[in-house]
Amino acid sequence: MADVKVPSVGESISEVFIGSWLKKPGERVERDEALVEVETDKASLEVPAPESGVLAEILKKEGDEAEVGEVIARITAGEGAAASGADEATDEATAEETADDEAPEAEQAQPSGSAAQEGEAPSAPATSGDGEADGGVMPAAQRMLDEHDVDAGDVRTSGPGGRLLKEDVQRHLDEADAEAEPVQAEQAQASPQAPPPTSAGTRHEETVKMSPLRRTIARRLVEAQRSAALLTTFNEVDMQQVMALRNAHKEAFEKRYGVRLGFMSFFVKASIDALKTIPRLNAEIRDQSVVFKDYYDIAVAVSTERGLVTPVIRNAEALSFAEIETTIGDFGRRAQDASLTPEELQGGTFTISNGGVFGSLLSTPIVNPPQSGVLGMHTIQERPVAIQGRVEIRPMMYLALTYDHRIVDGREAVTFLKRIKDAIEQPARMLVEI
Repeated sequence: MADVKVPSVGESISEVFIGSWLKKPGERVERDEALVEVETDKASLEVPAPESGVLAEILKKEGDEAEVGEVIARITAGEGAAASGADEATDEATAEETADDEAPEAEQAQPSGSAAQEGEAPSAPATSGDGEADGGVMPAAQRMLDEHDVDAGDVRTSGPGGRLLKEDVQRHLDEADAEAEPVQAEQAQASPQAPPPTSAGTRHEETVKMSPLRRTIARRLVEAQRSAALLTTFNEVDMQQVMALRNAHKEAFEKRYGVRLGFMSFFVKASIDALKTIPRLNAEIRDQSVVFKDYYDIAVAVSTERGLVTPVIRNAEALSFAEIETTIGDFGRRAQDASLTPEELQGGTFTISNGGVFGSLLSTPIVNPPQSGVLGMHTIQERPVAIQGRVEIRPMMYLALTYDHRIVDGREAVTFLKRIKDAIEQPARMLVEI
């Protein structure tokens, strides 16, 4: 017997959620064949079978929590176990189905009274609908009798030897339904003054169990709200200059690097510039200390059908615009098929979330612990703004910075967001780092 245990899936992860089992008990599995999917806080991965054999027992069902190293299933090693287990299951499943066909033939072949001569006890006779004794009730028929609360004595038999078959019970139920229809019609005609019930429309409820990822997201968001002093500050940025720069170079950029030049790379660069100015937003609280970091691992929120994931761009300060865009594009593709690794989803120092792709005008993002800040981007909207005493229509975007007030003061948060605004409105500043 081989135990299937939850493998180590990453640093600081002590528990997982059981996803879909890819094999059923009794099925044959081969060594290293995918056996079950497990989900961590953000990623999912497959657990392979440690040995070849038969999946004998599943100890954790879909949606259950399990700790790293915990036994979640057992495999019986051996070549012939699968076949024997499958044969036994097949025999049990088909025994009752074949009884209806085999029993009447055996009844006809056996001479009358032979059971008594050999010392076997005959089956207890039942009474048919016309009062005649029959030869017993078949198992399938008995199940249908019990299901519909029908007495076997009320049903007319047609099986060999007077046996009551499933078809006899079904015929009895059909006849009863046919007799009931005229009675219901007469009752309806007898009280025409009763108005038909009015319908308020289709009303129904559906209970769907939360996915493991959704439960984890819910738990972490509540934890963030409870453990941190979150506050949000807002600003707006004129996107005209960065849009003009992007439009002027996007074709040459894509031709050279094979990736589109988006706005996200500009905001990653601007955020790094602002983090260098306000290092507390790149720090974290650890016990009673503040840990400052001289590297910038920028987490980028990516929406999937399973939920929101935040893969991390490592050492983003050392990457070019093209490298940032390539990395983000790769994250987006692999997030959709849940092929991101746990390591790619851990350790960010600051997060950027772009709700503008869904049309969000303004929101308050939630910090991802133990980080101290998250930048929320929003949709670009043309609005009238005052430019040097004149009203002009400009493409404007609202920005939101949510920060942990335990470590970041309001002055620092406002300065940080203003630094990003200045960098986006004058993108050349990011090139000369002023």
